Amino acid sequence: MSSRKRATGESRSAASARGASSRVLRIIGGTWRGRRLRFSAAADIRPTPDRVRETLFNWLRDKVAGARCLDLYAGSGALGLEALSRGAVSVQFVDSDAAAAEDLRARLAQWGAQGASVARTDVLRYLRARPDSFDIVFLDPPFAAGILGISARLLEERSWLAPGALIYLECPARSALPDLPATWMPLKAKRAGEVGYHLFQKNTPGGMTE
Repeated sequence: MSSRKRATGESRSAASARGASSRVLRIIGGTWRGRRLRFSAAADIRPTPDRVRETLFNWLRDKVAGARCLDLYAGSGALGLEALSRGAVSVQFVDSDAAAAEDLRARLAQWGAQGASVARTDVLRYLRARPDSFDIVFLDPPFAAGILGISARLLEERSWLAPGALIYLECPARSALPDLPATWMPLKAKRAGEVGYHLFQKNTPGGMTE
């Protein structure tokens, strides 16, 4: 093999390794701490990085244990899985991507997860259906779709949020947030590269205070 061919082969191998690595996440804390999850290359998802999830769950602190969580545009399911690992009583995952939903169902079965279910459906259609009540909602839609605002409005108008519910959302760091419900009080915000991430709370008596 010539040096050029060898270099090309090494380059392709390195690229393949980087691609595989980018599709692996790990659980940061709780009973599944350190477990790694690989998501399918066929799934069209943008997972929340480990360091962002670590910051988010530091923000949430003791609010996760016993909480009922809704993971919208779930993708890899990393946010909901992290919540289950830290004691959430239930997580409803919702995503329209077939590969992502299949991977997530398999992982929940493999890990013996309790209180978790996966709905493979369009999230906006899901939010227009009969609502349930959740304590924590993870809202991370595809950036290019421009549906963060309408997703937020449906959560509020269709009464998906329990009193004092916490809402986590992600958006492009260089873009302004869309109009959000007036009842949502901003608690925290940070930026990681091109991603802006935020924590809000439904502004009702008895909610979380700083």
